Amino acid sequence: MNGSCSSDQASMNKERNNKGHAAPKWIAASLAGVLWIMPVIGGELPLLEQGRASIAVAASTFTAAKVSEEIITSGATKLKYKYTVTRSGSKAVGLADVIRVDLNNPYVSIDVMTGKNGKLTTRQSTGGMARETGAVAAVNGDYFNTGGEGAPIGGEVSGGTLVSTPSQLDGLYGFALTTDNKPVIDDFAFTGMVTAADGTQFALSGVNKGAYSPEGGASTYSHANAAYIYTDAWTAQDRPKNSSTTPTEVLVENGIITQISMNAALQIAVPAGAYILRTHGTAAKFVADHLAVGQPLTAAYSLQSKATGETIDPASLKMMIGGHTILVDKGKATAFSRSVSSIGGYRARTALGYSEDGRYVYIIAAEKNDDSSGMSLSELQSFMTSIGVYKGLNLDGGGSTTMVDRPLAETQTTLTFDTEYGTEQRSIVNGLGVYTNAPQGELKGIKINGSSVLLIGQTASYTLKGYDTYYNPFDVTSGNPSWKSSSGSVSVSGGEAKAVKPGTATLTAASGSVNASTTVTVLGSDDLSSLKAGTASAPLKEGTTIAVPITAVTNSGASISVPGSALKWEFVGFQGSVEDGKLTVNTVNPGVTTGYAIARYDGFSTVIVLTEAAAVPWEDFENVTYPLAFTTNASGVQGSAIITDGSDNHAGSKVLSLGYDMTAGTGKMYAYAQFNGTTGKPVPAAATSMMLDVMGDKSLNWLRAEFTDNSGATVYVDLAKTIDWTGWKTLNIDLSGSNMKFPVTLKRLYVVNVEEGQDERAKTGTVAFDNISFTMPSLSSEAGLPSGTAVMVIGQKTLTVNGTKKTIDSAPLVKDGTTYVPIRYVLDAFGGSASWDPATRKIMVLRGSKALDLTVNKKEFILNGKRQSAEVAPILLQGRTLVPLRLVSEQLGLTVKWEQKTKTVTIES
Repeated sequence: MNGSCSSDQASMNKERNNKGHAAPKWIAASLAGVLWIMPVIGGELPLLEQGRASIAVAASTFTAAKVSEEIITSGATKLKYKYTVTRSGSKAVGLADVIRVDLNNPYVSIDVMTGKNGKLTTRQSTGGMARETGAVAAVNGDYFNTGGEGAPIGGEVSGGTLVSTPSQLDGLYGFALTTDNKPVIDDFAFTGMVTAADGTQFALSGVNKGAYSPEGGASTYSHANAAYIYTDAWTAQDRPKNSSTTPTEVLVENGIITQISMNAALQIAVPAGAYILRTHGTAAKFVADHLAVGQPLTAAYSLQSKATGETIDPASLKMMIGGHTILVDKGKATAFSRSVSSIGGYRARTALGYSEDGRYVYIIAAEKNDDSSGMSLSELQSFMTSIGVYKGLNLDGGGSTTMVDRPLAETQTTLTFDTEYGTEQRSIVNGLGVYTNAPQGELKGIKINGSSVLLIGQTASYTLKGYDTYYNPFDVTSGNPSWKSSSGSVSVSGGEAKAVKPGTATLTAASGSVNASTTVTVLGSDDLSSLKAGTASAPLKEGTTIAVPITAVTNSGASISVPGSALKWEFVGFQGSVEDGKLTVNTVNPGVTTGYAIARYDGFSTVIVLTEAAAVPWEDFENVTYPLAFTTNASGVQGSAIITDGSDNHAGSKVLSLGYDMTAGTGKMYAYAQFNGTTGKPVPAAATSMMLDVMGDKSLNWLRAEFTDNSGATVYVDLAKTIDWTGWKTLNIDLSGSNMKFPVTLKRLYVVNVEEGQDERAKTGTVAFDNISFTMPSLSSEAGLPSGTAVMVIGQKTLTVNGTKKTIDSAPLVKDGTTYVPIRYVLDAFGGSASWDPATRKIMVLRGSKALDLTVNKKEFILNGKRQSAEVAPILLQGRTLVPLRLVSEQLGLTVKWEQKTKTVTIES
């Protein structure tokens, strides 16, 4: 691949055939990356460490096994792997996804996707770029400067057109595909020249580049004494911003100079088909001495391999995308070509490589989410070599790592896995797309789309979709398919299914001579680990109406919204109703201070506790009499914590506003809103939950609260692992597992920007807080419960409560080392109620804020909607239901003591 390319050659105007739209007419490139930011003159250069890193030692304990394989289109296959690795003596597991592209297949291709509408200085999610360009699969691409205009650091060729020139930075590799489909990974450099009408020449430093700090050159400022070309692919009017230089700019249209602006930027965007020569210093003097309006100006350029010195004609490339360090060479982990200290840790990863014979391209994404632990770079090297990568490089990772693919028979891509931020896709500057140009084939098969899991009473729509011999979508809607179900668990008509009862059914659809089946499971109570009410507490007051969404969590961890038709409600202490997901208190029974709304799904229960004082208001910031202050842990971090007027639906209310600016800080940074100096504000009683309104800033930072408990211990509570919303949102925080010893004080609310992946989160922002409340059972549902001591002796039908002996009709007994009692007498002494359902052999125990569901001869029990397990189960003996005393008492907040010598049980509250 030799030679150079003139800017007026026809190759610059090649069509991007596989995407169906025209490529930019001029070479277009830019700087992007979280790693290199141009400082102002006189500032300290934030460069990476220089030189090559030592050879990375691949994880010797790393193993990976393929768990699935799916064809996306003819020539492209998605493979999912599960990996296991030992880290510091502990086993970690995770998932990685690979799109394998067969370069020998004439119907599949890969190309670079760029921003919006194929333009630089714009950003879009990976999924958005895939939809826009018609890709059937895609991943994120090159590194970019999150504070820059929006363009890649490395080189880019898309649709056969040079879109980005590589930056002058050491050890940054790129992946290219030649016009004869040969994959190449190399450290590329750019050379170019502009030639005036008098024959005088000046070297080009790049095309469409943002400001950065070059390495190995005479200047630490990319645009000082340098000439750059900006084309109509660069949509921003800053060419570039923060360059620390004053430009002289030349507009060239159809090869002729039409405008020259000395010592000032042209106040225009680059016209279509034209380019602007942006110069400074010695380059600007070249303009002044040799260029004039009306004269021709030509430009020529080429790429070079830094390793071999070989000259590469960009016209010989179908595509090229920039990356970071090389990871694999000759099928083995190799030395990092650049310092990786700033991209270390266990993160989501994106990589790209090819097989030894050059047939396959491997597009790789390692997941980091609730199902996967992420990878280190050395683990990524091990994974790549294990799947057959001969040579490979690292692409942008962490929060940028995103993969989308088109499921079989579908027309659009979907997110392959959750990113580090859930379903949120980061807006990036470019990505790598997979495309098909196969003709319409014959119908090969059909598939049924729809949920594989339903709840009783739930309805769902199922659709029939087809795919052809090239595994591309095939329309079968005109075939009027027929549907049937194999069992009474699910009924189906015309693709509309309804879950009738727990069990499994096979839904079968037929269209012409082809048919497809799918298995649908209707979940029963045994399939659930918990049943969650969206509201755990509410006021016990006539006329109260609250939303009560109920969510089922399966044993596998999946969350499913429970339809109202699948729930049975019971009200204790009041008369109520639930309609359209809303609970209404109609009347309250006389003398009742605590009520219960019990929702049951196939017998599995959860409870909403209603009290005269449900959530106790703690702070609404209307009349604050103590000091609030901003504090931080890091030098350079600035901010404010002030009471201000609320916005949107909090207009007219005072709120606590926490503003922060972490741009001058380093490391793990905190922005605190501190309550009452170092003292904090007390939470006077044991709290089971905390509720507060938070105005988010979508910074993707971490939101926490800091408490000091009664023992002096500091307790940190997560309010939101990721601030991924804007506007006001109500957060409900479960404090039952915090192990705080009450009373406690709330010391600080704060934003955290952890060091790992810091470039992916905003360093400036503002959050606000309002209407903080705590559910404190001792002030509500626990209030008025009897306290004291109850004593029972094994085999005796008496119960002594606070010194008063009472006769009971069933004596406690010991069986297999466990003490059993009739629960009714314990509740008579300490408050609460119990009900028995002979049909299901269940005992429902209610006391204070607790709802305990027990089943005879079953060790599992349900406490406030969560399945738990005990060592022993309730028993039925001589027509009496007896419960394990210690299990029930301790779950209800009572203390049990056993005296072996006298066979005496003492219960205290």
